[in-house]
Amino acid sequence: MSNVGDTVPPPSLVVRTVRLEPEAAADLLDLLPDERPVTWLRRGEGLVGWGAAAEIRTTGATRFADADKWWSEVADASVVQDELSEPGTGLIAFGSFAFADEPGDSVLVAPEVVIGRRGDVVWLTTIGPRDIDLPDPARLVGRADEVTPPVDVRFGDGALNGEQWMSVISDAVRRISSGALEKVVLARDLVATADAPIDVRWPLRRLAEDYPMCWTFHVDGIFGATPEMLVRRERGLVTSRVLAGTIRRTGHDERDLALAAALARSSKDLEEHEYAVRSVADALDPHCSSMNVPEAPFVLHLPNVMHLATDVAGVVHDAATVSSLRLAESLHPSAAVGGTPTPEATALIDELEGMDRGRYAGPVGWMDAAGDGEWGLALRSAHLSGSTVRLYAGCGIVADSDPEAELAEAQAKFVPVRDALSSG
Repeated sequence: MSNVGDTVPPPSLVVRTVRLEPEAAADLLDLLPDERPVTWLRRGEGLVGWGAAAEIRTTGATRFADADKWWSEVADASVVQDELSEPGTGLIAFGSFAFADEPGDSVLVAPEVVIGRRGDVVWLTTIGPRDIDLPDPARLVGRADEVTPPVDVRFGDGALNGEQWMSVISDAVRRISSGALEKVVLARDLVATADAPIDVRWPLRRLAEDYPMCWTFHVDGIFGATPEMLVRRERGLVTSRVLAGTIRRTGHDERDLALAAALARSSKDLEEHEYAVRSVADALDPHCSSMNVPEAPFVLHLPNVMHLATDVAGVVHDAATVSSLRLAESLHPSAAVGGTPTPEATALIDELEGMDRGRYAGPVGWMDAAGDGEWGLALRSAHLSGSTVRLYAGCGIVADSDPEAELAEAQAKFVPVRDALSSG
């Protein structure tokens, strides 16, 4: 049963979106103050915001449904003045949802201020209770205070060290070989500790600069740069980018091209990828009148790793009753972050991982008043609390997985956040 927190939504919000000149928001992160910041950025475009005009926290198996119902009620009661009527304008909320049903702390928050960019179109949205005068937009757009780097960050093992985690992988391979399941995604954590509280805007800027092709995100302490779009719904069209099958880059172009070709032929990685694509297509099918599922994946090149990737697309027929958040719920957990079959895989995760994933590998993103939005998976991510950061990385395990290779893959997936926490 979902446990809804004490925050009571206001009876009505007043929302105003106005157009800004493009030069007013050349770099969205430059505008972000340290006042409950939220971000969703890719290639310099997207959304940043701050403050909390309204929010809800949910837990348990109904965490998505409870948040979605609350958001629908808030949208129905709000008064919106929107000059642009573009995706990301008007009333929007940012959300981050737990991977597992229990304990499952999740949040959906409508910021007080949102600044967005799509191409040359830039806008500012203010959100607040009806009985409060909203500030002049001109006073809200300006360079934020200077961000200081983390101080003396030290890294240590989390729940399991490398040797212990490889033993867990070996156990999982034995279970898969016995026929108990086809695939399981197992994660491990690292703990970073600094000598002073860390300003999340520092790693966000580093991630946005180093991984522009990923979605740099932050909601309520969980931050990262995810390469995986769980689901995007925009004006009746739905897309999902599936990543499964990974190889580490060497930094040498010719060698990396050879590795990419090997990845595209790898039976282990192709098998893992097929499970992930099948799980996404099966979950979206009931909501779509037509779908396009490519027969073969492409290789997505990122600075630290390469992935097998497939973009699944469809036309939704139930947009009036099923929001992008509910679509994300129907997809979660996909085989890319859980395994196949899902019940057996998630049970094995609970048994073997030895840690609480929190909101790692759960849906993270944003949604507007009509239910359109973008939800990624909280991968290449970490959770920040004061001066402590818990980093997460996971690997898909199938019958012929090698524990040492999987440990190396996990270490590669820690690199984005590890580097982002450095002061260099």
